Amino acid sequence: MLISEITEGMAWAKRGNKVVRKFRCTSGNRKSRIVSSPAQCFAAPDLKKRIKLKMTKLRLGSKMARKAKKTKRVNPASKRVAALNKASR
Repeated sequence: MLISEITEGMAWAKRGNKVVRKFRCTSGNRKSRIVSSPAQCFAAPDLKKRIKLKMTKLRLGSKMARKAKKTKRVNPASKRVAALNKASR
């Protein structure tokens, strides 16, 4: 039996208006993405969700980007997340 050690980095993220601890994938399909559990780094991709997001981005891409930019600038939780993640860099 082969035992591999999972060494995922810690990151902070928003869940609603709360700041929660999450993990940054260091390997797997989701490398460098922030996920809620380390097991997600190696999970198979959900193609239906991937296609749905692609279609939504085509339809609302620039609108989504503007809204996200404003949220990151204005929302206190977003500012806290940015500051916490900057400290761990």
